Amino acid sequence: MYKQKKSRVRLLHQYYKYTGFYSFIWENSKKALVPLAVIVGILLYINYYVMSIDKMLVYATQNFSDISIFSLFLVSESILGLLPPDIFIAWTKNTSSPLLYLSILAALSYLGGVISYYKGRTLLLIPKINDYLEGKMTKHIRNMQKWGGFLIAVGALLPLPFAIACLAAGMIKFPQKHFFLFASLRIFRFVIYGYVIYAALS
Repeated sequence: MYKQKKSRVRLLHQYYKYTGFYSFIWENSKKALVPLAVIVGILLYINYYVMSIDKMLVYATQNFSDISIFSLFLVSESILGLLPPDIFIAWTKNTSSPLLYLSILAALSYLGGVISYYKGRTLLLIPKINDYLEGKMTKHIRNMQKWGGFLIAVGALLPLPFAIACLAAGMIKFPQKHFFLFASLRIFRFVIYGYVIYAALS
């Protein structure tokens, strides 16, 4: 039984290797690091020459309602992940209940992925939008057809476009039960990044 399981793992490894899954992850991770480095650079510049990040976060906490920030985050996570989640994670550090707020962010991010998934399924019913999206997302759709749940899991855990992976999953009608399972890994991303960012801001 153990040998059979090991053989299956090897077959999966060979499949993902031959279909370019590992190189896809590596290339997209490198691409994701560039804008991330730019954002970090801008934040460091602001921190040292304009206003400390800590003061900025306190300012945001004092001048914007929690609901408005959470709403902005949900919209971002539902529309291709326009804003880096890390900024919002840093914001929770200066709230009255950091862990509660971080948990809410994780839940909203997961919800944003679910919205993108159903958006993908629904938009297929509109011919013009379907044709437009299929043209724009041909590569993502093909990758989702090849790698399915693993691509969703990678999008959930790594700094890759989670919303796009969810949208593509919806467009190919990836099984809902499996989608919910793989997408739930998004919560672990917030646990890990929350720990790192909280430690950096301490």
